[in-house]
Amino acid sequence: MNFLNKIFGNKKKEATTTDAPSKYMPKIKIPVDELFTINFKKNGGKFLYCETVQEAFDILEHILKENHWDKSPLISLESGVQKLLQQQGYKTTDKVNKDGILFTPCEHLIAQNGSILVSDVQFIEYKLHQLPELIIVYATTSQLTETIQDGLKQIKKNYPQIPGNITAIKNFQKTPEAQKDFLSYGSSNKDIYLILLENL
Repeated sequence: MNFLNKIFGNKKKEATTTDAPSKYMPKIKIPVDELFTINFKKNGGKFLYCETVQEAFDILEHILKENHWDKSPLISLESGVQKLLQQQGYKTTDKVNKDGILFTPCEHLIAQNGSILVSDVQFIEYKLHQLPELIIVYATTSQLTETIQDGLKQIKKNYPQIPGNITAIKNFQKTPEAQKDFLSYGSSNKDIYLILLENL
């Protein structure tokens, strides 16, 4: 997968009416990785791609320094993730506060609408509105699925007992479009960074 070309690649000229495909032609199916990238960015998410674990931590360091967040401990609700962060020299806490920075894995990335699927494995008993406004998500390309249904099927396969509190985070900024979307009613807008590691 050549994510960088897909995200930052050469700008293609806009299709004119003469370039429009015939109504009799089959619909062109966009690859799952590309569709997720388009929809995630449309939702207002900040997307960062890497090829190694070390590169992922370099990106994390850059995010924290660039935004002057490097003095704050990272909130992590999974003990394994806390341990990994501590091994890399980060201060961590499991005490949630709205002004903190949550660093978390996720269940799946949903291409259909550019959302991030999470459960109580990541968030324990916390609801989305109780978590910090700033969330840094760490995921791998093998977690990409086309639809929410595909993601839920995979969750069923991955756990002997299906986790609770399964939520799709979709709103990453307060735009007029997001506010008009009735499916977003009552959900919390979050500032989301996604560090995506190539592992396919």
